[in-house]
Amino acid sequence: MSLTAISETQSVRVARVASGLTPYAGMFDRDRLIHLLKRTMFGAAKADIDFFSGMTLDAVVTALTTPNSAEPAPPVKTYSGLVNNVDAEPEIAPGQTWVNFGEIGGIDGQRRNNLKAWWVGVMLNQERTVHEKMVLFWHNHFATEATDWTALMAYNHYKMLRRNALGNFKVFVKDVSLDPLMLYYLNGRLSSKVAPDENYGRELQELFCIGKSQVTPWYTEDDVKASAKVLTGYRVRLQALSGTMPTRTATPMSSYFDSTQHDTTNKTFSTFYGNRVITGQTGANGALELDSLLDMLFANRETAAHICRKLYRWFVYYEIDAATELNVIQPLADIFRLNNYDIRPVLQALFKSEHFFDAANWGCVIKSPVDFVIGMAREFNIAFPAATDFATQYIAWGFLAGLNGNANVIGLAKLQQDIGDPPNVSGWTAYYQVPQYHEQWINTDTYPKRVRLMDSMLTTAGYAVATGKKIWIEPVKFAALFGTRAADPNTLIADSLQLLYRVPQTQRFIDFLKSILLSNQASDHYWTDAWNAYLAAPTNAMALNTVTTRLMAFYKYIVGQPDYHLS
Repeated sequence: MSLTAISETQSVRVARVASGLTPYAGMFDRDRLIHLLKRTMFGAAKADIDFFSGMTLDAVVTALTTPNSAEPAPPVKTYSGLVNNVDAEPEIAPGQTWVNFGEIGGIDGQRRNNLKAWWVGVMLNQERTVHEKMVLFWHNHFATEATDWTALMAYNHYKMLRRNALGNFKVFVKDVSLDPLMLYYLNGRLSSKVAPDENYGRELQELFCIGKSQVTPWYTEDDVKASAKVLTGYRVRLQALSGTMPTRTATPMSSYFDSTQHDTTNKTFSTFYGNRVITGQTGANGALELDSLLDMLFANRETAAHICRKLYRWFVYYEIDAATELNVIQPLADIFRLNNYDIRPVLQALFKSEHFFDAANWGCVIKSPVDFVIGMAREFNIAFPAATDFATQYIAWGFLAGLNGNANVIGLAKLQQDIGDPPNVSGWTAYYQVPQYHEQWINTDTYPKRVRLMDSMLTTAGYAVATGKKIWIEPVKFAALFGTRAADPNTLIADSLQLLYRVPQTQRFIDFLKSILLSNQASDHYWTDAWNAYLAAPTNAMALNTVTTRLMAFYKYIVGQPDYHLS
């Protein structure tokens, strides 16, 4: 195979990084731990760093690649449910989950926003694993748009992504193929023997398994048509769920195979697939053709390589040159295939590799909006309303999701990563669009909004989410996380930059930060004395105001620099 022929591996340089999958054997210190956590979680909170500090790289990676211990509690009703000023679903009390109740006209938009706010809450409260980041990875890979369908379908689809996120990719692809939301989104539920629909058969190869390429031979249009015939006959079962209101409708809940709508002819594929013939089956056995199709796709090594390239771009860097293809992607693909397409061994090999910890791969990726917003909230240890105040809690989460109509409130949707609704079946363009890739997250619209978000969060007003309640970065409480080291301006600067930045800073920059803490005075004691005065009397308004004012300016300057947007 010619590496230079693969369109997914277009090269700008012969070798940006020469290292490969050889296990990293160097020093695994706090800096390297933070690099690992920032790439595998949404931000590296100080509590996360402290938890893993002192553990070996093997132990940390094993913990990070362990699936979450429990499924998050489902979303609860915090929306009004009003249609024409009447509660359309009075049988669902505020604070009770709606996922066991069927659809009803006029409220699905409210449910979708509720679901997106809930998802933000799940990411904010993630366990110390890569699980949440993998859920978002697969949401981008198997992209669907919740806006086009019902919130309940989207929630069940999300549960399917979560269940498979660190499991077996072969099982995963079959689950996706039979998922009601995907059957709706790509028209699989309409595909029949008289009119095979090519949408899913095309994306199954082009996006989900094989990928795009300029290698010859490659799969053909006839392969797409043959796949479409294999996939005929799948339908979505409507199920009446709980609810007493007569307007509540049956809900798409599960898929089934209708043999009367299945194409029973033999399906012949091209030389790319070894001229494979999938024998047509009749009756219930027609469903077995899907297994044969997936066996054919997974027998082709391009499936493993395609997924490994996408994982690489998600966790390491957007550009894959010839050296990376040879030294990282192809060995990862071999690991994937040798482990029967289990996902965890691939991630573990990547996260333990010399390549992952190569200095060239630090601070080289622009944070996605989710990494930026959720990471900011977690790293600055922002306090959110308690679960007992679920209505206000969801409002706060919804602000970060970007659901609020107020132009002054910035969240994910306004930063061009509306979770639940990627722009199309290919996902967000920053993960695949050559040559800009991640650079698309920053533009004349989004960068000022990022700055405004941080400015808003670093004021005492913060985001007002309810009367007397707000979410904001509390700089004094954040600095206090560094313990006694916060009293020394030099160690406070070092610890803050280590946690919030991934690129080294010049002495001139550090000196300027110090001048903020010292109020342009010469002696370190101007900060130390102010901090100790606050600690001695934390309720004293003057002492609190002194450290708050300096720290607010200090952290505003840090997060206002372009380097803060790098991971």
